[in-house]
Amino acid sequence: MEENNTRESLMERDKKLHRSQSHADDELKSFRSYLRWMCVDQSSMATSCLSWAVFVLLGLVVPAISHYVLACSSCDSRHGRPYDGVVQLSLSSVATLSFVCLSRFVRKYGLRRFLFFDKLWDESETVRSGYTNQLNSSLKLLLIFVLPCFVAECAYKIWWYASGASQIPFLGNVVLSDTVACILELCSWLYRTIVIFLVCVLFHLICHLQILRLQDFARVFQVESDVGSVLSEHLRIRRHLRIISHRYRGFVLCSLILITGSQFASLLITTQAHAVVDIYRAGELALCSITLVTGLLIILRSATKITHKAQAVTSLAAKWHICATLDTVDAIEAETPRFDSGQVFPVVGTDGESDGDGAGDEEDELDNSKLIPAYAHNTISFQKRQALVTYFENNRAGITVYGFTLDRSTLHSIFGVEFALVLWLLGKTVGIS
Repeated sequence: MEENNTRESLMERDKKLHRSQSHADDELKSFRSYLRWMCVDQSSMATSCLSWAVFVLLGLVVPAISHYVLACSSCDSRHGRPYDGVVQLSLSSVATLSFVCLSRFVRKYGLRRFLFFDKLWDESETVRSGYTNQLNSSLKLLLIFVLPCFVAECAYKIWWYASGASQIPFLGNVVLSDTVACILELCSWLYRTIVIFLVCVLFHLICHLQILRLQDFARVFQVESDVGSVLSEHLRIRRHLRIISHRYRGFVLCSLILITGSQFASLLITTQAHAVVDIYRAGELALCSITLVTGLLIILRSATKITHKAQAVTSLAAKWHICATLDTVDAIEAETPRFDSGQVFPVVGTDGESDGDGAGDEEDELDNSKLIPAYAHNTISFQKRQALVTYFENNRAGITVYGFTLDRSTLHSIFGVEFALVLWLLGKTVGIS
């Protein structure tokens, strides 16, 4: 008997070790090939040097040449690019931030550890399969954000070069020179936007894993669980949220500052007295703003969503506690005579919803209006339940940035500050007061 237990423990340890180590045919196989194809893989010295070389070329050198050499300062009104400096600087600065952060993450933690795949051996099959499916759909999500802006940029660049805006025959032939320049500019735009969205999508992926964990954690209130195990699982989730916050706090804060500065610069130059804004001159500026703001919204939405789900555990625990208390009181009152007060209550089902009411798609395991069945808590004392609810009330989890929780109230504060700055800037330029 003892040998069987030892053999089972060794098999379980080998299984956990196998899931925590990287190998050629694991869940990240296709994702690693994508990183290599995009030249952002830094798993070895050779690929790291190649990655940095491609970044310097497409992220810094090509935009600088495009702005200082290929820009047509003597072109007509349609082919002039007065806002190209803001566009190139905004995209390159945010792409540099994204590339440096991604390189640091992969080099310091490794891709498997950075994406928390080494922790999946301790999760349920629902969490593992849901996270793997989300990883496979992340590349599709990346293409959804990148392709529309890139198609619009392709249309603009092809028109700009085909209509003869650039006449610099640096390769001896104008047509060949314009073709090479157009391809390099398009590759630079595509590379920078993919790097920006890649870090944002990875943050969204990691936050989705924590949401799956929280939804799986919510099921402990539906079954007979020990308070100690519930507390231990919640502490583990809080630790993972702190790890995510610590890794991404610099990127989130710097992205917010850079993108906000980019939008204010765009607003300043387009509201000047002699500024001409049309689709030919400001089209690239609009595409750049859409790209950067979309990436920032992905980060903020993912952070606020996971914070909302983590804080919903408090209301779920309070509902669990009151359902247990009511069930205990009802059991006591059933042993004593009861008098009819004449008050009529609506008929509700076993899940606490009236007939004909629709909850919609907003409810899940963490945030819903369903009552918790009595069998899930009939063995836990009132004091233990009250202590657990008090712990949840005083230890709210979520994504934080240097101590500030990224929830809806924080987003409202950020919007209020930026809206006030926009009004101030408009007051200085176009006279809005």
